Amino acid sequence: MQFLYLAPVGLVQAGIDGEIVMINPISAQLLMPLSPDGSLTNLFTALESVAPDLRLQCAQYPKANGMVFEGEHIHLRADDSIRGTPQILSLTLLKLDAARVMAVIQDVTAEVRRERQLRQSDAWLNAILTRISDYALAAVDRAGRLCDWNESIARVTGFGEHIVGSPYSIFYPPDAMTGEHLLDRLREADTNGWSMDEGLRLRADGSQFWCSALIAPLPDREAFGDDPAAPRYCLILRDISDKRAATEKRRQAAFCDHLTSLANRRAFFEAAELELDRAAHTPRSLALIVFDADHFKHINDRYGHPAGDRVLCDLANVLRDTFRAVDTVARLGGEEFAVLLPSTGIEQALAGAERLRALVATRLVAADGAEIAYTVSAGVAILDGTAGGIDLLIKRADEALYQAKAQGRNRVAPWTPELTLHENTPQRSRNAD
Repeated sequence: MQFLYLAPVGLVQAGIDGEIVMINPISAQLLMPLSPDGSLTNLFTALESVAPDLRLQCAQYPKANGMVFEGEHIHLRADDSIRGTPQILSLTLLKLDAARVMAVIQDVTAEVRRERQLRQSDAWLNAILTRISDYALAAVDRAGRLCDWNESIARVTGFGEHIVGSPYSIFYPPDAMTGEHLLDRLREADTNGWSMDEGLRLRADGSQFWCSALIAPLPDREAFGDDPAAPRYCLILRDISDKRAATEKRRQAAFCDHLTSLANRRAFFEAAELELDRAAHTPRSLALIVFDADHFKHINDRYGHPAGDRVLCDLANVLRDTFRAVDTVARLGGEEFAVLLPSTGIEQALAGAERLRALVATRLVAADGAEIAYTVSAGVAILDGTAGGIDLLIKRADEALYQAKAQGRNRVAPWTPELTLHENTPQRSRNAD
C-alpha cells in the first residue's frame, strides 16, 4: 500500500472487469478529468472516451497473466487553454491473474515532443552519413519552383531539363502534396534550419521509389536580393528504397493500428497538431470526417468478433483507396474511423464522405461462409480560420455523426451551428452502435 501511494507514476489495481480496487493520487489526478460522471469507480469506463478498445483488449488477452500491452500512447482531448495541443498519457496494462489487472499511467507529453525532435535529428544524421554519393541536388526559389537541372536529378529521378520552373512537388505522387504544403515545408525550413520528410516519390517514367527529401535554406540567398526566381533553398532527394522495410517496421509499431494498419490515434493527433500549426501561420480550411460502422454490435453478436474484424479491415481498405495520400486516415478505436483532410472545404469533404458511404453500401464481406453487408454513417466538419483546435473539430464532426445516425444511419451529415448538442442530450459513446 505504501509503495502504491509513494510511486512516482500512476498505479491502479482493478478487477478484470475494470472495477477499481486501489488507486494512487497520481492516477486519480490524471484520470479524473476523463471520467464522464466525475467519479473513478471503473478504469475502463474512465478511459472509454480515449481508449475504447481497452476492455476488449483485456478480455481477449489469452494468457493467465502477463503484459497485455506496454507504453501505449493515449492522446487526450485538450481544451483551448493549452492551444488545442493534446496531452499524452502512456498506459501499460498488466494482467496479474484471472481476477486482477494493474495499470501504470504516466503523463509523457514532454517526452513525446522530445522523441519527435530526436526522430527528426536521426533522419538528418542518416541523410549525412549514409549513401552520401547517391542523391539529387536542386535549387528551389521562394515559391518552391526548381531553378536548375543537373545530372544528379537525371540519375535519381530520370527527369530532364524541362522540369526547370516546375514546383518541386513534381517529384511527389499527384495526391501527396497540396499547394499549401509545398510552401509549408519552405517556411519550416526557414524556422528550423531544415525540413525533411520520407515517402514515395515519382520518377519520370511514373515508377515510384522510397525517398528522403531534405530542404534547407541557402546560406548566401540574400545576395540575390528580391529576385523572385533566384535560388533560395537547396533540395536534396535520396533514394532509400533499400531501407524502407526497416523504416516501415518502426513506423508501423509506433503509428499504425494493429488490426487495420491505418494510422492510430497517436499518428492522427500528431498529424492534426502539425496541420493546425501550419494553418496558424498560413490560414486554410481543414476538414475532418468521422465514420462509424452502423449496427456493428449486431454484426459481432450475429457473426462473431473475427467476422467483425474482417468488416473493419474491409472498411479500412475502402478508406485507404478513397482518400488522398496527403490525407490522414486513422482508426480512432472500435468501429470509429477518422479522415483529416488538409486544405479542404466543406463541399469537397462532403463529396468524399458520400463517395465512401456509397462504395461501402455495395460491398459484401465473406466470413465463414456468410456474406456480410454493412453500412457507415459519417459526420463532416471544418475549421476555416475560426478559433478552436482539434477538440473543437472532433466535437463538431461527432455532433454531425450523431445527427446522421439519428436520421436513420447510412448517410452523411455536415456540422452546422444548429447541431450543437443540447446540454441534456446524452453524449454519444465512442463505441456507439
